[in-house]
Amino acid sequence: MPITDLLTRNANSFGDDVALVEINPLVRERPDWKEYNLVEPSPGDVYRRQMTWKEFDKKANSFANHLLYKGIKKGEKVGILLMNCLEWLPIYFGILRTGAIVVPLNFRYAADEIAYCVDLADIDVLIFGPEFTERIIAVKDSMRIKEYYFVGTEADTPVFAKNYEKEIAYFTRRDPGIVITDEDDAAIYFSSGTTGFPKAILHNHLSLLSSSEVEHKHHGQTRDDNFLLIPPLYHTGAKMHWFGSLAAGSRAVILRGVKPEWIINTVSEEHCTIVWLLVPWAQDILDAIERGDIKLENYRLSQWRLMHIGAQPVPPSLIRRWKKYFPHHDYDTNYGLSESIGPGCVHLGVENIHKVGAIGVPGYKWEVKIVDTDGNTVKQGEVGELCVKGRGVMKCYYKDPAATNEVLKDGWLYTGDMAMQDEDGFIFLVDRKKDVIISGGENIYPVQIEDFLRKHDSIKDVAVIGLPDARLGEITCAIIEVKPGFECTEDEINTFCNDLPRYKRPRKIIFAEVPRNATGKIEKPKLRDIYAGGSVVAAENEI
Repeated sequence: MPITDLLTRNANSFGDDVALVEINPLVRERPDWKEYNLVEPSPGDVYRRQMTWKEFDKKANSFANHLLYKGIKKGEKVGILLMNCLEWLPIYFGILRTGAIVVPLNFRYAADEIAYCVDLADIDVLIFGPEFTERIIAVKDSMRIKEYYFVGTEADTPVFAKNYEKEIAYFTRRDPGIVITDEDDAAIYFSSGTTGFPKAILHNHLSLLSSSEVEHKHHGQTRDDNFLLIPPLYHTGAKMHWFGSLAAGSRAVILRGVKPEWIINTVSEEHCTIVWLLVPWAQDILDAIERGDIKLENYRLSQWRLMHIGAQPVPPSLIRRWKKYFPHHDYDTNYGLSESIGPGCVHLGVENIHKVGAIGVPGYKWEVKIVDTDGNTVKQGEVGELCVKGRGVMKCYYKDPAATNEVLKDGWLYTGDMAMQDEDGFIFLVDRKKDVIISGGENIYPVQIEDFLRKHDSIKDVAVIGLPDARLGEITCAIIEVKPGFECTEDEINTFCNDLPRYKRPRKIIFAEVPRNATGKIEKPKLRDIYAGGSVVAAENEI
């Protein structure tokens, strides 16, 4: 069945219960945001908005019926370019109910990237917010968009767009009744771009439904749970974790911001029980607690039962530190790719916290294998490429059969991640296949060095890349971001690394910011552009 049926069920069974809450901390913290030319918090300019399941369902139906009236047909593409807001999910489900394919776009895209993705995905209609008007105007003439919809005030609506709320106001709120099957195309997501220009990833309706089942099975959401949703909804991670709330019919809170104080305050005020964090956000919360900026006794947090992390390897030291302040929390690690409809194809499991550092075991109804370069399963303890198989594997890279054939083989998705399985059957990520450094004939896996360096008390974040070397081919370079208020020297890092095997020790140390994308992944192509292109000396002089 299509995942939209879960929304119908929730609206019929508990329609008057709150489904979604939006919190805009900037409105409370900076009521003068207009004076300082800050980005508009959201339509309405209020701190808190909410929506019941019945309202959610009706909004989705109204937009679906409007799109159908405008001639959008099954299989056509409708793009969403919005910051997280209360309108996001009803728009998403409205598109799905028409039988059209929904295409979420990264809100960090520059104008040319928006145009590239619109063209690649054959987007026919684009829904956007006020933050993106200038970017769209810059490339509008190069895009073949039939219709634009603006989510914001009528006064701010550009002349080339229709106002979303005004247009849907007069359309029936009944389900349009479009027949959708599991095999019908549902959504195109874009890869994060950490290994190059983004690819368009096509999923069917079965993928979306399976992700809700996986999330619900792993984290056991009930009607009493309340999920704090912070990461961007354009990405599979945040949305697929929220799908567990959809399956349970439980509330979720959309928080527009990642400041530690905002997160803890929202958990307290909204009585959130489940929070999914990225590594940097968890680190920032712990740092704020240890600085005294957050005093836990001032908040209501006893209902918070689960903190889980995904999108990148998780340092065991971080979780040990977390449990010091939140000893009653269950913890889980989630692994997945947009090609496997986001998180859950591998997960640690809340019962396996003793194995922190591993990404875990195969997820619900998923299969996993680790293979060598010839596709043969490696022995336990050996490093190979992680492959996954399940109902959430993508259909293809849209309009790119060559790239599809590289990663889809006999139903298996070759992830590009190097991994090993220990004697207990737990899988550990070693590194990205493309990030492996070959120095003097030795394979060096940057993640192992990064995990080691994160144990240093002064290090906030670290990224290890390879730099060209005439004799060894490549040498390891550690870009280290120091915690605010701490000091660290190259000699200190070199001494600390004496516990590493000699060939794994960084040959170059650079103190600088470690860039991460909106889903928390280190942007290593950006670091290579900066430091592997002959600009290392200049960069060091700037620090």
